[in-house]
Amino acid sequence: MNDPSIHEDVRHYYGNVLQSTSDLKTGACCPSESMPPTLRPLLADIHPEINERFYGCGSPLPPALTGKTVLDLGCGSGRDVYLLSRMVGEQGRVIGVDMTAEQLAVGHRHQAWQAERYGYAQSNVRFVEGKIERLDACGIDDASIDVVVSNCVLNLSPQKDKVFAEIFRVLKPGGELYFSDVFADRRIPVELLSDPVLLGECLSGALYIEDFRRVLNKIGCADARCVSQAPIPLIDPAIEARIGMIGFRSMTMRAFKLDLEDRCEDFGQIATYRGDLPGLPHAFTLDDHHRFETGRPMRVCGNTFDMLAATRYASHFELHGDKRVHYGLFDCVSPSSEPSSAAASCC
Repeated sequence: MNDPSIHEDVRHYYGNVLQSTSDLKTGACCPSESMPPTLRPLLADIHPEINERFYGCGSPLPPALTGKTVLDLGCGSGRDVYLLSRMVGEQGRVIGVDMTAEQLAVGHRHQAWQAERYGYAQSNVRFVEGKIERLDACGIDDASIDVVVSNCVLNLSPQKDKVFAEIFRVLKPGGELYFSDVFADRRIPVELLSDPVLLGECLSGALYIEDFRRVLNKIGCADARCVSQAPIPLIDPAIEARIGMIGFRSMTMRAFKLDLEDRCEDFGQIATYRGDLPGLPHAFTLDDHHRFETGRPMRVCGNTFDMLAATRYASHFELHGDKRVHYGLFDCVSPSSEPSSAAASCC
């Protein structure tokens, strides 16, 4: 899907057709109940107009962000930007990029209001009108971002390979991509790719999950993880009639800018969560098959160890082992399987 007119269709749909969440025709955009309980109270401090113009499909807001620089791709009216503004603190920074002027105007309009609401001397937020395929044109430098987030936007791009390449260009070493989006269980038929309604509803641009894996492999990301997922209902009968043969899921994914292997290898390493991440006293979930209980040692593969040891999560774990001795493939356990032992799991 590389049709330049798609940008205009998306801009028109989100700038003119959609005026509130009630205008959506599918269940791709999740309600606030899908947010972690620790984040839901923060919504009360977001301006009502910003909340009303939110069209995301998940809650891609990871922990451990204090003082960090976070980039929100396809930020829209800025709901997640302002949630992140609170999470990074007054000394952190948040950059929101979107190509729809009408959406950005909403975020701009309430910038001073949000800073005052948070008790900040000045706003730590910057909005940039631009395309997520051209972050260089948005003035975002190489290795300048700690965390990139996106909420149901990457599927809208006609050049997803360029988007992911740009993301990994701007991330710092050890930086994290954490995003929610719509994925398909097969490739979308060519005749549906440019349908403006299906595109605007985040369906015709949805990536086949295996193609997503292949795109990331090409740019050197060998191990992306699914954090959570849920099926998407097609509410509108006309839409269901057109594209109902495809299964769609809202998935939250994470990937790190790290030199990882394409298989889970066993080096006898152990990770223990300290329980000190804000709002997560009992457990930290890395992905859908790594839930670290506080104080409980867990055997992990080399990739998982690096995702903890070489990122901002390192100080929140006790990490034991190195890679001097290799024991072969890790005894991986899939999310749908019963674990062979309560303390061992991997991809």
